[in-house]
Amino acid sequence: MYAWIWRRLPGAWHTRLAIVAAVALVLGLVLWTVVFPWVEPKVQFDHGVVTGTPSPSSSSSSEPGIP
Repeated sequence: MYAWIWRRLPGAWHTRLAIVAAVALVLGLVLWTVVFPWVEPKVQFDHGVVTGTPSPSSSSSSEPGIP
C-alpha cells in the first residue's frame, strides 16, 4: 500500500518526502486540535487521575496496615 502511494506521488524522492512530511504534520495537527478534544469527554478513565482523588488500588504499600 505504501509503495503504491509512493509511486503515485509527483516529483523526485526529495519532493515526495516533503509531501509525505507535510501530510503527516497536517494530519497530526488536525488530530491534536480537532479529533482528540472531541473524543476526550467520551473516553472514560477510572484511575483516580481525572477527578484528582486517588483510587483505592494506588496505595504505595501492598500490605494492609503499613503506611
